[in-house]
Amino acid sequence: MLAAMPPTRATYTQQGESLIRDRGDACPGALRLHRADDGSLARLRLPGGLLTSRQVEVLATAAERLADGHLSITSRGNVELRGLGEACGGELSALLADAGLLPSERHERVRNVVASPLAGIDGLGHADVQLWARELDGLLCAREWTTELSGRFLFALDDGRGDVAGLGADVTLIAESGGTAVLLLGAAAFRVPGADAPRAALAAAGAFLAAAREAGNGAWRVRELPGGQGVGVAEALTGAGIPGTLTGPPRLAAPSTLAAPLPSTLAAPSTLAAPLPPTLAAPLPPTLAAPPPALGGSPALAHPPTLGGRAAASTPDVPAAAAPAAAPVFGTPAVAPAFGATADSSAAVPASDAPGAPGAPGAPDAPDAPDAPDAPAASGTPTAARAPGSPGGPAASGLPGDAQASGGPAVVPAPGAPSIASPSGTSIAAPAPGVLRGAVLVQAPLGRVSADQLRALVPAPDDEVRVTPWRGFVVPGFTDEAARERLRVLADAGFVTEPGSPWLGVGACTGRPGCAKSLADVRADAVPGHGGLPVHWSGCERRCGHPHGDWVDVLATGDGRYEVTVRTGGSAVPVTGPTLTEAVTTARASTRTTVPMTTTTPTTTTR
Repeated sequence: MLAAMPPTRATYTQQGESLIRDRGDACPGALRLHRADDGSLARLRLPGGLLTSRQVEVLATAAERLADGHLSITSRGNVELRGLGEACGGELSALLADAGLLPSERHERVRNVVASPLAGIDGLGHADVQLWARELDGLLCAREWTTELSGRFLFALDDGRGDVAGLGADVTLIAESGGTAVLLLGAAAFRVPGADAPRAALAAAGAFLAAAREAGNGAWRVRELPGGQGVGVAEALTGAGIPGTLTGPPRLAAPSTLAAPLPSTLAAPSTLAAPLPPTLAAPLPPTLAAPPPALGGSPALAHPPTLGGRAAASTPDVPAAAAPAAAPVFGTPAVAPAFGATADSSAAVPASDAPGAPGAPGAPDAPDAPDAPDAPAASGTPTAARAPGSPGGPAASGLPGDAQASGGPAVVPAPGAPSIASPSGTSIAAPAPGVLRGAVLVQAPLGRVSADQLRALVPAPDDEVRVTPWRGFVVPGFTDEAARERLRVLADAGFVTEPGSPWLGVGACTGRPGCAKSLADVRADAVPGHGGLPVHWSGCERRCGHPHGDWVDVLATGDGRYEVTVRTGGSAVPVTGPTLTEAVTTARASTRTTVPMTTTTPTTTTR
């Protein structure tokens, strides 16, 4: 039976103290729905974003028969059905279970696993982390204690290219050459055998749960642990019989060039290459520059220890609380930010969790929030006018329906391609639309697709469709000619299929009329345009579903106007212009070093 979510609020004891979660999170799931103004909402977790052709068809059928005919893609590569009726519970769960989309009802909300969507396709990574995702999913569903993880707790499995390492996950695995992987949790980094990587991620999650119980604040995520709270990752690895060595941040995959996807109008992919961003050689954070002290105040170790010299007699099914031992215990991102995380995402107490802040994460009226970073505080920046009588919706503004000729080679990053921050301060673009080594890459305009668009993705030659954290799809296994033909079909269906599309990198929350908190119909107001930074249109200060890394924040203020802000490197810089469209265009052209600053008062003009 589908259940409605109870309200969940974070509380504080005194100013400056860490938050206290006094109940479980209220993230929606496939069996526990969120009630919205447009009906109920179900969120289905897709570990690694993986779907079979049959599962794609089942989701299209569910969207048509039970929901509003569409599927929404989240920033974790999960999918949502909106507009569900009150009595659809049994039919929805039966459809999903029969298609293999609900391997364990008790674990359905904790299967939060993102993985490099091009792993095993383009030859750039060090491991096929999609295989890790399947193994980790099986491990999560096979253990009772993992149901204690919140619906927000996130695993990221990066094949070494750095594409998902910056998505703010709680536990991150990054594949390395030589068959090893780096395990990251908070400020702790351990090198483990690649064959043990999924088990190592599970052990790290168990260490977090033990630390959360010890802290007593009900933390849902690693960054919510109190500052200074130890997390016994080393002990958890040893207890699981996994050898691990304390290390620093890893480097990106070795290739010197990064081939971009082949647009439908171009020739051989050998002509499409752009320099790879600098390798991730950033200095270690302060807490990793020297090994931290062990519990009990003992001096810092002279050398990083090598773990796993002895195997534990048994691996308990339920992780035990961390106990003082020779193995070091490390702090949380409250002390040092995690690899690839932005300054905002590693804050100990997110601004939206502060007392009185609207829409605290996990609130029942914030269904998108669990798939997004914790909403930043209101910026209070100047506003750009929204013109009366502006185009009524994306279709009126030119949503893609046909492939556009790019007129030249695709470049990484493509215009408007979402990007993530690396430890060295560079940005790595998400996969651009096109054809790459027999795989078709497309994006969903504003992260939403119809049932017919879903069906256009299949049949898949390898019986595999991958949903990406950038609200797109990867369909591998074609010959190059067949891939170009499928790309044309998907362009006709309305997908973003070209690296030069003005809709690339444009996102929006649900907005009106579906969300009661929204102050505007942001999906109708969103406009296309070229630019280096992704842009996200938000109907309220929660900014549900906004991207990670550097981005342009377009926030509705409730008076027919919007605030436009560039959020980069932990800073927020207001941008104004004669019209809203011009302000957004200026903001998207910004970089870390050239952020436009203005002190003029915005005027009310038409677009």
